[in-house]
Amino acid sequence: MRPSVLAAAALAAGVAHALSFAPFNLPWLQLLALAVLFGLTTRVGGWRAAALLGFAFGLGWFGVGVSWVYVSMHVYGLMPAPLAAAATLAFCAFLALYPALALGVSQRLAPAAWIRLPLLLPAAWTLGEWLRGTLFTGFPWLAAGYAHTDSVLAGFAPVAGVYGVTLAAALLAGALALLALPPRVRGWAGYAWIAGAFVLLIGTGAALKSQAWTRPAGAPISVRLVQANIPQDSKFGPEGLRRAFDAHWALMQGPPVDLVALPESVFPVPLQFVPPQYLEAFGNYARGGNSALVFGVFLEQPAGAYYNSAVGITPGDAPPARYSKRHLVPFGEFIPPGFRWFVDLMQMPIGDQQRGAAVQPPMELAGQRVAVNICYEDLFGEVIADAWKGGAPPTIMLNMSNLAWFQDSLALPQHLQISRMRVLETQHPMLRATNTGATAIIDASGRVTDALPFLAAGALTGQVQGMQGMTPFVRWGNGPALVLALLLGMVAAAMARRRNASTPEVGT
Repeated sequence: MRPSVLAAAALAAGVAHALSFAPFNLPWLQLLALAVLFGLTTRVGGWRAAALLGFAFGLGWFGVGVSWVYVSMHVYGLMPAPLAAAATLAFCAFLALYPALALGVSQRLAPAAWIRLPLLLPAAWTLGEWLRGTLFTGFPWLAAGYAHTDSVLAGFAPVAGVYGVTLAAALLAGALALLALPPRVRGWAGYAWIAGAFVLLIGTGAALKSQAWTRPAGAPISVRLVQANIPQDSKFGPEGLRRAFDAHWALMQGPPVDLVALPESVFPVPLQFVPPQYLEAFGNYARGGNSALVFGVFLEQPAGAYYNSAVGITPGDAPPARYSKRHLVPFGEFIPPGFRWFVDLMQMPIGDQQRGAAVQPPMELAGQRVAVNICYEDLFGEVIADAWKGGAPPTIMLNMSNLAWFQDSLALPQHLQISRMRVLETQHPMLRATNTGATAIIDASGRVTDALPFLAAGALTGQVQGMQGMTPFVRWGNGPALVLALLLGMVAAAMARRRNASTPEVGT
């Protein structure tokens, strides 16, 4: 088969892979797309050809899945359309290097497909996904495991995190890819491997899915989550602060609840520039009633050092609590060395921020300990798990986001799916208070119990049950998944060396 045809097939499989995530939620499609990619490696010889397949797959995957970055750069960053399109393509091409690396290394270390498909490729794929989420501050958006928040493989999340789910999915895809081998090569052993992999992984996932690692902490609390749906280009205008206060203040009203949560950067300026009467109204709302209040704002401490923060106010005289975002977005929240010119083209306000402390205690709100995370940083499971380090552990998680930068794009349902994975990893509920969506209540099993429509102003009122206890993932993080992937890769590489299979026939 011609290389161009194989590359086109890999590109199409990558597009299908992107469509397996939210809002489509097709975990079986994720397995099939990855199996097709793995199977295509049996039709090429040499690591360069395999890497090209991985690159084409990545272009399809990220070209569809994260195309929304164009909106933030062009529509709101005011970057010229051709340059924004070129930057989006370059970003997707950079992300595509990781699947290219996984396929190229696997083909180089184990040319024999019967070793590479079921063992080395799944291991390399998982390690490549971890690298993508780690190097250069990381961008783990659409890691393969996220497609399985509703599948039986979600049972691996509280034990080994999203990369453990990724490894399980890749092992199933590798087993399916054995069907691409000629019958004389696959033999009955190949069918036995496929059956064994599905029975073992699906059976283990199902058993783990029913395992409760946490238990209720106190009585449920009532919450109100505000979604004001303020367009991004309206937040920074001369009337932006007044509009922000009026919209959120109106939606905060209603029957008393234990906790009211507003989105990230309700006021997109440092706290000292917020009109005092707005802050006084927020303070009186919390201290004069029975509702704790948390809202997003920038803090400037010391002068010139800006933090994307959350401020929590409780009834009574306790001083406000504070959380500052730890994991910042490159180009949007901090400027990588040498890229000042690029950020200046986008005209983004407060584009060079400071990181919050590595370990910040949960906020004591409404009788619960609330671990706040802000927008993008809930992509990083180990960052979320740091809330359990030292001091009293959290009972509830709260994500405060502003995705108005991306309009009505795939970013909104994808981000909700990411939050659900954090819940599966920790077995603690998460509240999501966002500007445009997805504002939602996610219970400790990862189920969305209620949510507001995207791009609609409203207030979501409901109840959430706090939880206590720690899952294995909270204790050990990504370590078990990475160690297992590394061991599988080492075993496969050793098998390939013993076989002295450096130049086998294609498909053997």
